[in-house]
Amino acid sequence: MTPEDFRQAGHDLIDWIADYRSNLEQRPVRAQVDPGDIRRSFPTTAPETPQPPEQLLAELEHRVLPGLTLAQHPMHYGWFPANASLASVLGDIASSGLGTLGISWESCPALTEVEEVVCDWMRQLTGLSDSWEGCIQDTASTSCLTSLLLARERASDYAQNHGGLQATDKPLVVYTTAEAHSSVVKAALLAGFGSDNLRMVAMDPEKRSMQSESLAQMVAADIAAGCIPAAVIASVGSTGVTAFDPVAEIAEIAARHDIWLHVDAAMAGSAMLLPECRYLWEGVEAADSIAWNPHKWMGTILDCSLMYVRDVQHLVRVMSTNPSYLRSSVDDEVKQYRDWGIPLGRRFRALKLWYHLGIDGIESIRERLRRDLDNARWFAELVANAENWQVLATVELQTVCIRHQPPGLGGEALDRHTLAWVNAINQSGAAFMSPSILNERWMVRVSVGVEATTRAHIEKLWALIQQQVEESTF
Repeated sequence: MTPEDFRQAGHDLIDWIADYRSNLEQRPVRAQVDPGDIRRSFPTTAPETPQPPEQLLAELEHRVLPGLTLAQHPMHYGWFPANASLASVLGDIASSGLGTLGISWESCPALTEVEEVVCDWMRQLTGLSDSWEGCIQDTASTSCLTSLLLARERASDYAQNHGGLQATDKPLVVYTTAEAHSSVVKAALLAGFGSDNLRMVAMDPEKRSMQSESLAQMVAADIAAGCIPAAVIASVGSTGVTAFDPVAEIAEIAARHDIWLHVDAAMAGSAMLLPECRYLWEGVEAADSIAWNPHKWMGTILDCSLMYVRDVQHLVRVMSTNPSYLRSSVDDEVKQYRDWGIPLGRRFRALKLWYHLGIDGIESIRERLRRDLDNARWFAELVANAENWQVLATVELQTVCIRHQPPGLGGEALDRHTLAWVNAINQSGAAFMSPSILNERWMVRVSVGVEATTRAHIEKLWALIQQQVEESTF
């Protein structure tokens, strides 16, 4: 493909994407396919001869599009928002088109230094002090794993330089809650701590937040048993009910015992763009690492996760590799992001964040976040005031956890009723919500925050839910 061929095909693709985004609301939210449908629609072998771009565009429409669950659809209320602002899409296209190689400062100075700039912009915009330095990871899951590697090496006096965890004479322990994201458990296992050394701290029964007194008791018991408390993962906006652990109280305990504190604010970090929401992570300045995803609620297209640390020297010592073929004469003057995470190569992710901030502007982003907060609270009031409906958790941000409970219905029968009505709506394609278990019973999460979702869409969802519940038998 020549640059001129690319120019024409690119224009056609951009027009197709613009039409797709304009007509999202006319499409079903959930993919209307069965397992294997998409794969069977493709040839079993790769094309032997070149195909014209317009043919691929037609196949994109007819083969791929039916298999999409539309995260940008205004009636998508599942999981957490995964917004992909068109401004950031332009930055992503620029990154791909430039085709840079991000393995060192020398391989692309602009990649490194623009990332430094936008990470510092985001630090300022979320109210963090200048003691933090950041980078862009792919997801908060990677940030969590990286943080646990940093915790492991600090607690073991850099065991990786000797016999590793196999040579340590005391078990290293990680603390979190059952409300934490599943990636926390995965990261603890991948970092070598082992499931026997992962502690689930008791939670407040209503708020689902970590009980700091229980953490303190667990830490004391582990020290007495000859273990080394290595890390605490605090959730700021958990996936299940958007719970907020008491960061300040946890930080005090962690500091007392030299425990690494990682704050996982994957979705809720976007709320920290609003000064009025920053109380939700009070005490964060005492943490050791923080991660949050602009590619969720804020809306910078995947993948764009920010990770901040206070001790950069420790980070580089643990994560660095310095093969001769990557060394240069300016190594002492520049930041080498290959030493800030797991992969060697990296994309020019900073461009999509820069484009998003530059084209949309932070005030319009803040205005949209405040709109979503208002809509979530309004929806929660509707549910709470309706007969036989419950709002099951405090609505701190934009997630509303609900359940319809007819008189006399409980236990497994209530679970069947809950799953019946939410699955019927999801399968219809009219809207999408994610069911989840809370206190051993199924409930439904309504996550407000898609860029295109307005108050009218919330009204439409509530009418749809009420209609489906009336039609359900229980």
